Amino acid sequence: MVEYIKRDDVEIRIISTEVIHVRMLILDLDALRPDHLGCYGYHRNTSPNIDRIAKEGVRFAHYYTTDAPCLPSRTALMTGRFGIHNGVVGHGGTAADVRHDGVTRGFSDTLARESLPAVLRRAGFKTVLVSPFAERHASWTFYAGFNEMYNTGKGGMESAEEVTPTVLRWIEQNALDDNWCLYVNYWDAHTPYRAPEDFGNPFENDPLPDWITEDVLAQHLNSYGPHGPHEINMYNNHTLPRYPRHPGEILDMQGLRQMIDGYDCGIRYIDDHIGSIMKKLDEKGVLDDLVIIVTADHGENQGELGIYGEHGTADQGTCRIPMIVRWPGMKSNHVDEGLHYHLDLGPTLAELLSTPAPASWDGISYAAALRDGADAGRPYLVVSQCAHVVQRSVRFRDWLYIRTYHDGFHPFDKEMLFNIAEDPHEQHNVASENRELCMEGVYLLNEWHDEMMESMTHDVDPLWTVMHEGGPFHARPENLRTYVEFLKETGREWAAKDLAARHPEILG
Repeated sequence: MVEYIKRDDVEIRIISTEVIHVRMLILDLDALRPDHLGCYGYHRNTSPNIDRIAKEGVRFAHYYTTDAPCLPSRTALMTGRFGIHNGVVGHGGTAADVRHDGVTRGFSDTLARESLPAVLRRAGFKTVLVSPFAERHASWTFYAGFNEMYNTGKGGMESAEEVTPTVLRWIEQNALDDNWCLYVNYWDAHTPYRAPEDFGNPFENDPLPDWITEDVLAQHLNSYGPHGPHEINMYNNHTLPRYPRHPGEILDMQGLRQMIDGYDCGIRYIDDHIGSIMKKLDEKGVLDDLVIIVTADHGENQGELGIYGEHGTADQGTCRIPMIVRWPGMKSNHVDEGLHYHLDLGPTLAELLSTPAPASWDGISYAAALRDGADAGRPYLVVSQCAHVVQRSVRFRDWLYIRTYHDGFHPFDKEMLFNIAEDPHEQHNVASENRELCMEGVYLLNEWHDEMMESMTHDVDPLWTVMHEGGPFHARPENLRTYVEFLKETGREWAAKDLAARHPEILG
């Protein structure tokens, strides 16, 4: 175990005599939605290696990021705090920087002691990161607490074959050491879909998800909004020749197949590389006792809310993520049905490793779910998105209530309500006929907001910082002007008029 003492306001690291023997692999698979994995019921064979891990561990059915997309999600995970507390809810502007300690800062800042990797180090771990994420988002706080950092060098545009050699090399040199946590980040399920051409398409003869019918696609083709079927490239239909799997536009079911197959090939390609890692760990004799965690920063809408190939809303498609924990000696082949946040992982690991969780953390341990399958879920969840749109949503019982503050140039209603049990792909907004449920959602949202504001030293909700700085980073006024011209060029003057009515402050 590692402990810290203070001398003259300088924190000193000391090592106690208690010894742990745990090795841990965390696989952070960017933009991976759970329902495209076999172990979550997907009909395509995208994930045989991940499925084997799930069979030997606990699979969490209702697991959500607190803050989407990439930068807010990973910041919340590593700081252990909601975006409203750590300050990061967007991809640009003030709300993309972690709040400083300010006058309370000592010789080192809070993250030096209270980041997730720092807590693992206090528990006696060597912490190792293989990821380009810090450079991609200029999120240097992401490194806090890691002993070793390997930047794979392409800012998230890496393909798995450019990541795996670094991982295998580290395992070859260090696997037999005690007490390490290796955190590995893959990007192939993130747009643009990039599995190498010679990987082929193992799904070319498989049916598409049955909910995406021709009628559903036709409805989306008659709508508008960034990352709609006519503008996969956010505000236009441009393509990049080096990414042939990723379309610029979906016009028919064949185009839809290109989109879904591209995403699923990215998942299968990652899974194959996970298989290579598992093989190497087995060769080194450490696989049987290894703790393995499989998760993601966010999901990926593939038609939900009319959006394809993006993670830009506070909805089920974007904010629900996989969580699989294989911990030898604990529950196996078990499904947990509770509601959990991704930042609940930190307190869970702290409890299982017998080290204190920081008082500042917002997470709640679900160690009991791993030990004996006990219910450790929350009564409801609040999730946020402020990078593409500005939304907060409440997941309670079978319902998802979404409140929109900035529509990101989509035709979203201010309030949306979906029965996730019956309509997991959010095809039917039932807010107008369920006002009592909407009011319950607003009540829970306000309860959460009161609790958050009462428990912070700052008096500003960064959601409103985003709004006051001109809106979400990916939906600034200049984007709308460009998009309106594209709508006119593609024969959708009606959509341009609708946007002008929705945003007179921009278009006049």
